[in-house]
Amino acid sequence: MIERRRRFSVADATTSAVLVTLVAVLGISIWYAVVRWFDLPKALLPTPIECLLAAIENRDALFRGTLSTGVSAVTGLVVAIVVGSLIAVVFSLSRRLRLAFFPYVILLQTVPIVAIAPLLIIWSGYTFRTVVIVTVIVCLFPIVNSVTSGLMSIDRDASDLFRLYGASRRRQLTKLQIPSAIRHLMLGAKTSSGLAVIGAIVAEFFVGNGTSYDGLGTLMTGWQALTKTDALIAALFASAFLGLALFGSVQLVSATLLRRWTSTRPTR
Repeated sequence: MIERRRRFSVADATTSAVLVTLVAVLGISIWYAVVRWFDLPKALLPTPIECLLAAIENRDALFRGTLSTGVSAVTGLVVAIVVGSLIAVVFSLSRRLRLAFFPYVILLQTVPIVAIAPLLIIWSGYTFRTVVIVTVIVCLFPIVNSVTSGLMSIDRDASDLFRLYGASRRRQLTKLQIPSAIRHLMLGAKTSSGLAVIGAIVAEFFVGNGTSYDGLGTLMTGWQALTKTDALIAALFASAFLGLALFGSVQLVSATLLRRWTSTRPTR
């Protein structure tokens, strides 16, 4: 049975890789055909080959930018996971606190980050810390929402069993609620992993204006001003690959280190 499942997993992964490659080839072909058919200028829409050459030409800047944005995104995501999980625990323990403060967590999600970023720069300066704060704000709501749901959706029979044996509230939290919420935490972390890259790049749009900060957002702003569309698209692809790498890392942690709590299949 396990061998059959492994064969299915390998077959699914192979099929997915082939389909993704076909879609990418089709998309690039359409892109190239549109540029050639309408004879579009390079400043408006370069060909895929011109973007590849721009990526090679600016590979050092792209590497530094991707690394800088990646560090900011990972730091912000980790802080959001820790802070969001602690807030969710408090919400699960106190209904009044949840009713009082949960709307403010939603408010953080609804206020446009481009409106908050200038204020944060005034308060925190053109620093790495400001980029991380913006990233945390963007990532926080999915974590809080998912973990709170996981902590409060425990199995009723298991909860009754803990009460029957006189388990304390702390023991019920650590032995029952938190383990059952790990799967929800990873779902929230997967959602926030993509948002972390977006938050870091948006913050770099503002932070990069005042310093030599060299994140992808700063590079995009500079290349947009110089009408270097090919390099701008190359940076866009770099940010997309960064988001995929972050999502894949979270998925890898979920499937390996936390498999005991996140897998829906038997472990043997």
